[in-house]
Amino acid sequence: MVTLKVTTVGNSAGVVLPVEVLARLKIKKGDTLYLTEAPEGYRITPYDPEFERQMGLVDQVLRERRHVLKRLAE
Repeated sequence: MVTLKVTTVGNSAGVVLPVEVLARLKIKKGDTLYLTEAPEGYRITPYDPEFERQMGLVDQVLRERRHVLKRLAE
């Protein structure tokens, strides 16, 4: 577990992520993070949950309409 401390950033509040956390999340300064609610509390992730949902729908369409897409590619 990593403990984060809330600090002042201009007129807002923020947390500083240790280098080890940045490396583990595979993020760098300037990247966007998403805070999502989870059953156990909150989750911080570099992955956009809305984009992930949309890509799931794309996968579903590709599976269900495979024959149509194949015909269009001909």
